[in-house]
Amino acid sequence: MLNPIKPDALPTENDPRWQAVLARDQAADGRFFYSVKTTGVYCRPSCPARTAKPENVLFHLSRDEAEAAGFRPCRRCKPNQPALREQHVAKVLEICRLLDTAETEPSLTELAVVAGLSPFHFHRIFKAVTGLTPKAYAAAQLLNRVRKQLAKSQSVTAAIYAAGYESNSRFYEQSPQLLGMTPSDYRAGGTHSRIRFALGECSLGSILVAASAIGICAIALGDDPDRLARDLQDCFPQAELLGGDSEFEQWVAKVVGFVEAPAIGLDLPLDIRGTVFQQRVWQALRQIPVGEKVSYTDIAQRIGAPKAVRAVAGACAANSLAVAIPCHRVIRSDGGLSGYRWGVERKAELLRRESQI
Repeated sequence: MLNPIKPDALPTENDPRWQAVLARDQAADGRFFYSVKTTGVYCRPSCPARTAKPENVLFHLSRDEAEAAGFRPCRRCKPNQPALREQHVAKVLEICRLLDTAETEPSLTELAVVAGLSPFHFHRIFKAVTGLTPKAYAAAQLLNRVRKQLAKSQSVTAAIYAAGYESNSRFYEQSPQLLGMTPSDYRAGGTHSRIRFALGECSLGSILVAASAIGICAIALGDDPDRLARDLQDCFPQAELLGGDSEFEQWVAKVVGFVEAPAIGLDLPLDIRGTVFQQRVWQALRQIPVGEKVSYTDIAQRIGAPKAVRAVAGACAANSLAVAIPCHRVIRSDGGLSGYRWGVERKAELLRRESQI
């Protein structure tokens, strides 16, 4: 015979925060605390102690609120001290600031010494917080500086050295993969670069797929195919836009197929261009499973920047690869769909399709 639910337990069991406590969810640490009336202590949601009876549990928004109610901090999870993830985020942000200003790229060992961790442990924590390895983060930051310098320097060579490269030969070797074209062509707005593209129709309206020498650089949805083509031309006013060949048409077919049936996945090379922060956000978006939705706040916390909710929304809006970088899976904290670069109706339809998988 099942034990009857005690009336005093209902407020706790009906509170969504109780599920986080039962799951010992580390992602909920810092969002709230809970106290146990029978022990007189308060804990983090992830506390490893034996789960208390729900009728003895109270929830608190802050440490101060819990202590004002007469509860003392748990000795196991130490809720009055920064959570382990908060400590990791603080260390990673310190390293990111170092990489943002470093004239030469520090080695993994040097970064680990600054963080006070072993190289292996530091590498794992850095990737967990940012979604990038330290080397990839440093490379993206350096590339971002080069792009800015190419736009304002008097020469390509000046831009390369001003950005922090030790030699221009090193950058020229990497530039086709990094920029999709030579530095001179990038500085001239895409002169001599070739971008293949194709326009088509899908169940969500018109679709444009474009690719550089690196991979797919744009997937756009809309009502007017001519407008989609003009927007692509605006991105690279001096580039040579070419119709796709038979191989490229197969890429387009895969993209359209993914729009129609998200469960099939999309395995194509991507040319993802953006700031380091944008790339961190986009990497986090690509890790959201099909059929799931998260909030802008969730993404901000996942990348270790909990206060950057608006910046996360801006990165979602700047995404130029519809469905490949699934910004449609990000919603407001209240469950609303918010905006979408290619129309809220399309966002709702994409989510509806994915919910049926």
